[in-house]
Amino acid sequence: MTKQEVLQKARDLQVKFVRLQFTDILGVVKNVAIPVQQLEKALDDKIMFDGSSIEGFTRIEESDMNLRPVPESFTLFPWRPGDTQVARLICDVYTHDGEPFIGDPRYILRRVVEEAKAMGYSINIGPECEFFLFRFDEKGIPTTITHDQGGYFDLSPVDRGEDARRDIVLALNEMGFEVEASHHEVAPGQHEIGFKYTDPLLAADHVSTLKFVTRIIAQKHDLHATFMPKPIFGVNGSGMHTHISLFKDGKNAFYDPAGPYQLSETALHFIGGLLTHAGAFTAVTNPLVNSYKRLVPGYEAPVYISWSASNRSALVRVPSSREEGTRVELRSPDPSCNPYLAFAVMIAAGLDGIKKKIQPPPSAQKNIYQMSAAEREAEGIKHLPADLWEALAQMKQDPLIREVLGEHIYHHFLHAKTIEWELYRTHVHDWEIQRYLGVF
Repeated sequence: MTKQEVLQKARDLQVKFVRLQFTDILGVVKNVAIPVQQLEKALDDKIMFDGSSIEGFTRIEESDMNLRPVPESFTLFPWRPGDTQVARLICDVYTHDGEPFIGDPRYILRRVVEEAKAMGYSINIGPECEFFLFRFDEKGIPTTITHDQGGYFDLSPVDRGEDARRDIVLALNEMGFEVEASHHEVAPGQHEIGFKYTDPLLAADHVSTLKFVTRIIAQKHDLHATFMPKPIFGVNGSGMHTHISLFKDGKNAFYDPAGPYQLSETALHFIGGLLTHAGAFTAVTNPLVNSYKRLVPGYEAPVYISWSASNRSALVRVPSSREEGTRVELRSPDPSCNPYLAFAVMIAAGLDGIKKKIQPPPSAQKNIYQMSAAEREAEGIKHLPADLWEALAQMKQDPLIREVLGEHIYHHFLHAKTIEWELYRTHVHDWEIQRYLGVF
């Protein structure tokens, strides 16, 4: 869309306010709301904001930031606060002197996409986001009480959770997003929405939009939506399985009918890169203390660094589709991640495998969860970091992740997550009180 097309569309839709959206380092969507009379100014890249108040953005003496809208992201919110039509534009963040801001997660992903383009590749990404819908208590505080006892792909029960998911999908469709599938997940109150594959920047925009749209629509059904990876002990957590494919000269670069499992050398090297850097990028793809309560055996989440063309216990799975549909699925990320940074480190890891021709180990044919520690060791299967602290340690040991994120985001991310870990480590939790207070 051009500037004039956006302005005309805003007039035709009788838009009164526009939210200029961007994302901080931790993946939280921020916005600057402007009246529609300021839209032309925004499209001329003349809207400034104070970056010093945004997590990991900039120091107060360098606080002036410039928002530059992406015209194609213009869309109307399908809900109306009162009788006012509100639209949104996703923005790139620039410094006051016109340079891309190195702390903008969207800029980090764009750099990786451009690197792939320089290598001759275009990238498709298809994320699948899982989430829970919970009740509020009588004070309006979210609980972990669900409305249903449904299971994987269940048609019933038809309740507020099912109705909410339907309305979330309808809202996303109205906003112009192509939802490929949605269904009830394994755990009670758990749902999944998957987007059709697209380029990485648009895919990350979709995930970012999905999160806040889901929360808003859920509230209208008197439910709380959470993308917390593991809100309930003893049931499956929420993941963000991510499908990735590369194309070169209009053809799927992962497909080779004569290769092992009909996979090309490019695909195998990409998988090799993912496995090589998996421990280090886990801090980015699984950024919460709580993320590691999901990455444990017994709940379908991957724990071990392996790949497979058949079973779902591996970290990297190759779905059965071939030819144009040949792709790899990384099963470890969770939806609490910043999608721009997560997609950036995933893609960069795979590209590094291609550059260095990293051969993956043999495809794991057995159910890895059922293998003994000795069997896994004999096959060279390592495990993902057990907690956030271990993930941060592995991240520090891998120069690729530092290079991808850039010095600014790398140091701010480490600082924020180290504080989070220390607060968790020193906090006295309810489990400890229940376990020890009456005994010792």
